[in-house]
Amino acid sequence: MSEEIQLVYEGSRTEGLFIKEMLEESDIKLMFRDAFQSSIQAGWADGLPEDRIKIFVDVVNFESAKNLIAEYFNSRDSK
Repeated sequence: MSEEIQLVYEGSRTEGLFIKEMLEESDIKLMFRDAFQSSIQAGWADGLPEDRIKIFVDVVNFESAKNLIAEYFNSRDSK
């Protein structure tokens, strides 16, 4: 991954894990930040009201990742 990354998704952990897998299957490298899970592993709970995560991608993959995520939400919402 380059040093230039952009936030491509922030939302629920459940959907985030699916999106993470979808991007990885499309050969888009990413950085996944799950503050709540990290705090549990460190031995203290963050106390976050929601189970939210963030996914970052290289700037060069940002548009591709955004398009894949948009396709996912469009297909999900049309059902």
